Amino acid sequence: MPHVVGPLALRALVVSFAALAMSSAGAADPSYPSKPIHIVVPYPAGGATDQLARAIEKSMSETLGQPIVIENKAGAGGAIGMDAVARSAPDGYTLAFGNSGPNSIVGQIRKVPYDTLKDFRMISMVAKVPMVLALPASSPISNVKEFIVAARQKDMNYGSVGNGSISNLTGEYFKDLAGIKLLHIPYSGGAPLMQAFGGGQLDSAFVTGLDGASMVSAGKLKYIAVATPKPTEVLPGLPTVAADVPGFESIAWFGLLAPKGVSDDIIARLNAAVVKAVATPEVRKLFADRNVEAESSTPEEMERITRDEMKKWGGVSSKNSIKE
Repeated sequence: MPHVVGPLALRALVVSFAALAMSSAGAADPSYPSKPIHIVVPYPAGGATDQLARAIEKSMSETLGQPIVIENKAGAGGAIGMDAVARSAPDGYTLAFGNSGPNSIVGQIRKVPYDTLKDFRMISMVAKVPMVLALPASSPISNVKEFIVAARQKDMNYGSVGNGSISNLTGEYFKDLAGIKLLHIPYSGGAPLMQAFGGGQLDSAFVTGLDGASMVSAGKLKYIAVATPKPTEVLPGLPTVAADVPGFESIAWFGLLAPKGVSDDIIARLNAAVVKAVATPEVRKLFADRNVEAESSTPEEMERITRDEMKKWGGVSSKNSIKE
């Protein structure tokens, strides 16, 4: 006679199987972390993203009690490194130090092998870097109103660090809201863009204060407005673009992500370590010296910002037919 499983026994079996499934999908490990944690930076060593990742390395290591190993996996606008992390084991030992580029923008202009919202879990924001409208130091233009007037009277250009970059999208977004025309001239990175400024080949560009600081100090570049909703302490005394172009905002973000499947407990431990690191005086000073705003967040806040940016930059790229 076949054995019949009663309702209570059946429910117990279902619960047992569910618990087993949860344990195999990255349940909390009370010993975490018990070995070095690897943070993948999807850009070359020495760049802006790499500098910010290494800035929080020491504090996170002290908090978590394990070494933090920074690995640089560059290529494809950050997509190669991000994909490597997306495919890694969801155990909390391989993380990504991402930013707006490969996480909010790249997927809106071309196909990438990962989906930021489906293949990753957010841990915390680390920093925000406002975009800044920069002109050659020799330009007679001193504010946004004068720039818009000049662009309506003659042909002008703006440079970017490449097609589909945040500097490109910011320039197009500015054109759309200001109702002007500007010729886009893409370069293959920040260094060539700055060389073009120094050589007098550009009328303008949206840059980060991190990238443009040395050119400003050298007297070859000047900032006329920042792309934050309100004036920022990162660049004190600088007016906002939004004061003359209502609604304009462009801020690059940097933050830590984990592969999908990492447990809530591990995400919480990592978030606490990032929040503590970002609050240290050493990190805040290092960021401030580079015109970077130190800012941590909850995982939920970071996900909301990512979703909002995807929608915003997806609209800009679609309207202006931007492709890499």
